[in-house]
Amino acid sequence: MQPFRLAFILAVTIVTVLTFSLSQAAEVRISAAASMTNVIHELSAQFVAQHPDVTIVPNFGPSGGLAKQIQQGAPADLYISANTKWMKLLVDEKLIAPGTKAIFAYNSLVFVGQHEKRITALADLPELERIGIGTPTSVPAGQYAAQALRASGLYDQLLKSGKLVMAKDVRQALIYADRGETDGSFVYKTDAMLMTSAKILFEVPQNLYDPVAYPIGLTSSGAANIEAKALYDYIVSPEAKTIIAKHGFSIASH
Repeated sequence: MQPFRLAFILAVTIVTVLTFSLSQAAEVRISAAASMTNVIHELSAQFVAQHPDVTIVPNFGPSGGLAKQIQQGAPADLYISANTKWMKLLVDEKLIAPGTKAIFAYNSLVFVGQHEKRITALADLPELERIGIGTPTSVPAGQYAAQALRASGLYDQLLKSGKLVMAKDVRQALIYADRGETDGSFVYKTDAMLMTSAKILFEVPQNLYDPVAYPIGLTSSGAANIEAKALYDYIVSPEAKTIIAKHGFSIASH
């Protein structure tokens, strides 16, 4: 009886370990810029429909904050940034698998606010009292906005006058403007598609800031995850481009 019980316990243990391993292998963790939220949700749904055994765990936030999480060892198989700076940081630290960094989409910057606002250009911003902007030190949308404001000679003036309202990410800046909590906010053109009461007041001239490029990469640990590699291949595939473009992004040509 004792040998039988021992064999039974060993069998259960082996099955448990195998089940755990399989469930782990079928999980993909993706850290993506907040402006990619809707796109990633739809791409994930399409991918899971073809790979029903895979669970995708998204983590959305400011690109800089996500990069720092990965630096500190947070679990992530895929990383999508809203600029090349944070991706380069992880590549330089060998936290992104070699040969997997690829730009797959582009965006542009707009200024949004309530319909009654008569604002048509950057030069009109000093007339406002509260201007939403992603925190430039960690939010790419805020970095691009600050770059455009500096090029226009307005950033220091608006900052010193206390008119800039810092947001934790671009979606928060959008909410501020849509709820009327700011007179207007800098957001991506794709985010403006989600507004319910605000409108685009003007498009920020693209010659005033760097191209808004979205690089994707497999993390060092993600490169060993077969499902993560499959999701990566899907996101950069021609099939996914249709979904990405539907959400207002420009498609990167390779």
